[in-house]
Amino acid sequence: EPFYRATGREPMGLRRRRHFATRGRTLLSMEDELFGELDGLGPTGEGGGAISGHGALIAALESSRSGRLGDIVATIQGEQDEIIRAPLPGVLVVQGGPGTGKTVVALHRAAYLLYTHRFPLEGQGVLVVGPNRLFLGYIEQVLPSLGEAGVELAVLADLIPEQRVRGRDTGVVARVKGDQRMIDVVRQAVRDRERPLRRRLEVGYGLTVLRLSVDESDRIVREARRRFRTHNAGRRFVERSVFEALAASSRLGPDPDDVRRQVRGEVVVREALDWMWPALTPAQLLHDLFGSRALLRSAGRRRLDDGEADALVRARSASVDEVVWTTDDVPLLDEARAVLGPLPRRRRSGAGADDEVRTYGHIVVDEAQDLSPMQLRVLARRSLSGSMTIVGDIAQATGAWAHDDWDGVLEHLPDRRTPRRAELTVGYRIPAANMALAAKVLAVAAPALAAPSSVREGESAPRVEAVDDGHRLGAEVVRLVREECEAVGQGSVGIVCPASLTHAVTDALEAAGIEHGAADRHGLEQQVTVVPVGLVKGLELDASIVVEPAAIVREEPQGMRSLYVALTRATKRLSLLHAEPLPDVLLR
Repeated sequence: EPFYRATGREPMGLRRRRHFATRGRTLLSMEDELFGELDGLGPTGEGGGAISGHGALIAALESSRSGRLGDIVATIQGEQDEIIRAPLPGVLVVQGGPGTGKTVVALHRAAYLLYTHRFPLEGQGVLVVGPNRLFLGYIEQVLPSLGEAGVELAVLADLIPEQRVRGRDTGVVARVKGDQRMIDVVRQAVRDRERPLRRRLEVGYGLTVLRLSVDESDRIVREARRRFRTHNAGRRFVERSVFEALAASSRLGPDPDDVRRQVRGEVVVREALDWMWPALTPAQLLHDLFGSRALLRSAGRRRLDDGEADALVRARSASVDEVVWTTDDVPLLDEARAVLGPLPRRRRSGAGADDEVRTYGHIVVDEAQDLSPMQLRVLARRSLSGSMTIVGDIAQATGAWAHDDWDGVLEHLPDRRTPRRAELTVGYRIPAANMALAAKVLAVAAPALAAPSSVREGESAPRVEAVDDGHRLGAEVVRLVREECEAVGQGSVGIVCPASLTHAVTDALEAAGIEHGAADRHGLEQQVTVVPVGLVKGLELDASIVVEPAAIVREEPQGMRSLYVALTRATKRLSLLHAEPLPDVLLR
């Protein structure tokens, strides 16, 4: 343990620490760190530094990015190791700026906890949640490289596996769907489907007519609400009560079971039961709700204003099975599942369609600063004991629910104990010159936060190039891509652009015959990748070309924070290309 935790200021009894760099069976280099009385006598002469294994660390940082995040076992620093080894119980919040290693530290923590607490975590499971599939593809090799293949990686949509999810909502729709007021909206939407008949039910039974009055149907609905915690659990009670009431309406006193067998197939009976207490899936509930302005206004009464309710209306599909949900719908589907409960067994359409929610002994959430209250509720519901590691950077909060501090996140998590907080302050990845440029934006985007201090200067200053004619922007992107590919050799090159320019940039690269990846799960497998700024968070690139910074600021909900994200992706070379005037903050 001291090997990883010792620093020049706290040697923990070590006198010497030796680092070997190898490739296969070939020894590439060896470096000694000296501690205690020997500190300062080595070739670096640094004396008392907080950075351990300086030579090995710099070598690792300056190696080319591969399109996959690598482990940091050989270069773990003291502040990182403290987070990795923090106790299991409760919530740990890790604030870390760009390049501080927060993602890989969180993954090493998952591996460490699973190894240290094999029982009970091996049975309970460990879940790592990322912001998108491009990010998951980027980090997926870290845990197997540490010998832990049992950790589950997921995006929020994976937690509702029976539904098709694609894309996300924006603006007021995303904001409303993420608001915790939607808890009551969903509950009221279910309650609105539990209702007495509007007129008396009459159905033939032999030579007589059986009747169910409106008042009796109201009594049945009220009793079902009183007895059952979830909606679908009450369906059989309602059916049984309806048939008993129909039987009781006849002077002949027929057996309720015989009444059920003979009349349950009648259209009027089926319609009455489905009116009073329909068996519903989450998808059916939300499909009906979002397809009706009247239902939305009813469910949102005293909770949403009419404008908010109307913003949620969308065209109904021919079948609920054809609906493609958004990422912002996922928490609402999950909330509906909690309120509805599983369907009666005979109505389940597929194996596992209504299985119990899977819970985990520990959950790691990366890029948590963007999660809405409803999304956080999904994660809280899957936490077995409240043990969670929450990782992110408030300065990089760019979504519809971008938080200004961690308190806004923590209030929606399950554990009520005081959370532990940690901060990563040293930037290992971003060269100092790049960070200095990004820090200008940070001062406007999140003035309460300080930029990480970089451990290396880098080889070149950021380059800024103007394009006189906007029609030549694509050609200039092609030129820069070729120059950067030559400069970084086999390293990665990313074009970070506003979403509105993604297709134009892609078309220019294709016309020039430059192979490139898109922002999907396998995008970073190519040397050159085009990434809209909304998906670039958390990724590392050897060289990045930021296209039209002013458009990024203008188009993104949190424009300055999005620009800060864009400027902090490159580990070596950063270029800015613009036809529009640069934002004033970059000219200071």
